[in-house]
Amino acid sequence: MTESDEEGIADLPPSAKLVYKVLEYDGPLTQKGIVEESMLSARTVRYALERLDEAEVIEEDVYFADARQNLYEITDEATQAEATP
Repeated sequence: MTESDEEGIADLPPSAKLVYKVLEYDGPLTQKGIVEESMLSARTVRYALERLDEAEVIEEDVYFADARQNLYEITDEATQAEATP
């Protein structure tokens, strides 16, 4: 994660930070999966995902098991930057 990404995440609401951490620990999840893991309401998770998408730290992809849902994951750039000291 670049320095600007870190600043962007630091400015996000606590719900967005929690959703980011859930994705960081559990890997790619659907919105329903994030709701279950984070224990946040669906509306709060939707809002958090919007904020994370605006900060460009998550990616949205089609969930092939159920095309009505999307799969969310942390971007490769954010993951690689976290691994770099």
